[in-house]
Amino acid sequence: MALILVRGDNNSKLLNAIADIERHANLNLITKPKMIDSKFADKIVEKILKAPLRTKSNVATAFHIKEDVTLAIMQVKKIHPPAHVVVVSDEYDGFDELNEKVANARVFKGYYSNKSKGTKLKDYTVSAKEKEGSKSYRVFF
Repeated sequence: MALILVRGDNNSKLLNAIADIERHANLNLITKPKMIDSKFADKIVEKILKAPLRTKSNVATAFHIKEDVTLAIMQVKKIHPPAHVVVVSDEYDGFDELNEKVANARVFKGYYSNKSKGTKLKDYTVSAKEKEGSKSYRVFF
């Protein structure tokens, strides 16, 4: 289980980044994304990178995913989301503080999962009753 922090300019970029993480990086969200203070998120990322940030964020969100940290990093490297995505490991100093903030924060509005919740395959075949009801008629002129 890994913790992902996403920083960006606006809510729509964060929502697109979350969708990219879910669809293209094939990572599974365990918790709903939670609102994080952007200044706090910037401070955490500066601690992780051990360098000052070039640009500050306006909004931030964080959430847990099912996959482990190493797999999450490898998958996030493959995509190009419109926001800054950081996989936060429990080895970093700010992990516990961020984890506590995620537990107590309110849900990030606008997010919905595009992945199917069920594992059962959908049956799209046409049944006999539907075939009878949709008989075609020939029209001659």
